[in-house]
Formats: sequence, structure tokens, C-alpha cells
Amino acid sequence: MSENIKMRAQIKNGLTEIKVLISHPMETGRKKDDAGNLIPAHFVQLVTIQHNGAIALEMQWGTGISKNPYLTCYLENAKLGDTISVTWQDNLAETGHDSIQVIAA
Repeated sequence: MSENIKMRAQIKNGLTEIKVLISHPMETGRKKDDAGNLIPAHFVQLVTIQHNGAIALEMQWGTGISKNPYLTCYLENAKLGDTISVTWQDNLAETGHDSIQVIAA
């Protein structure tokens, strides 16, 4: 389990609800520190969600996403025990990855 991603995938009413919380500063590059210096940009650029190894959702993000982004999405064809994986990459080439099994609500 990744320390920078928390996630859950539960089947509810025939849909699999996927919730993801990514711990990330999401700095825009326009904010200043206490000394008046610009804080360098540091933000997630690409998020990929896979269902059993196949890409189910791919997102390109920018500086408009808040610190520690939270995401909810739904899949129609996931079953109990299927694997859901989340991978992210930021503008400084840092990455995070985690996988979980789909459970019943």
C-alpha cells in the first residue's frame, strides 16, 4: 500500500464506487513563502485508474486542482475481487501507485 494514496472500491447498487485521496502539495508556482519568494510549481499532471490491468480512466490535471486531491468515480463492470489500481505522476517526475480489491458495500 502506498503511503501517499488512500483508496476504496465498493460495489453499491450494481456500480463500483472508487474513492481516491492523494497526499500531494499541489503547488501552482504562483504562491509566495513568508520571505516573499515564489514556491516552485509541484502538482500532479497525470492520474490513471486501471481495472484488472486495463485503463478505465485517465486524467490530465493542472494547477487548478487543490492540495491533497480527492476523486470519486464509478465503474459498471467490476466484480468482487477485481483489482483497481491508481497511478499518478507529477511535474517533477515523482510518482505514486496503489492497488486494491473490489469489495461489497
